[in-house]
Amino acid sequence: MPQLQRLDVHHAPALLRFERENRAYFARTVPDRGDDYFREFTARHAALLAEQATGRCQFHVLVDDDGTVLGRFNLVDVADGSAELGYRVAERATGRGVAQDGVRQVCELARDEYGLRRLVASAALANPASLAVLRRTGFVPAGDVLLGGQPGLRHMRELTAVNGEVPGSG
Repeated sequence: MPQLQRLDVHHAPALLRFERENRAYFARTVPDRGDDYFREFTARHAALLAEQATGRCQFHVLVDDDGTVLGRFNLVDVADGSAELGYRVAERATGRGVAQDGVRQVCELARDEYGLRRLVASAALANPASLAVLRRTGFVPAGDVLLGGQPGLRHMRELTAVNGEVPGSG
C-alpha cells in the first residue's frame, strides 16, 4: 500500500527516476521543468530539504511498497495558517485513486501536523483529472488563474478538525 512520506535525502534517486520517467506525461498539462532541473537535481534536492527545514515548505512523496515514487504532494509558501498545495502523480498510477488519496493524506497532515487552516490549489483547465481530484477532496473553486500562461482554476479548502471545527477557532 502506498505511503505518504516527508521528503528526505534518501528519496533522491527514486524521485529523480519518477521525474525522468514522467517528464513527457507531466509536460502535457504543466510547464516542463527544463533540462537544467535534471542536470542540477542533486543540488536542487538539497536546496528543497534546506527550505523544508525552515518550515516554509513541506514536501512529500507517495512511495509504493517497492520504494518507487508514485507521486509528489507539496505544501509551499506556508504562512499564517495556510499553504499552497501542488501535486503530481506518475502516469502509471493514474486512474487508481492515487492522487485523491495523496491529497486527502496531505490535507490531514497539513491540519494535524503542521497546524494549517487553509489550503489553496490550482489546476489547468486542460487538466480535468486534477480539477476533479480537487473537488472530490473538498476544494471549492475560488477564481481564475493563469498557470504557465494557460487558463486554470484556483481552489481553496478550509481544513476542519475531526469534530468539524476549524483549528484555532476555539
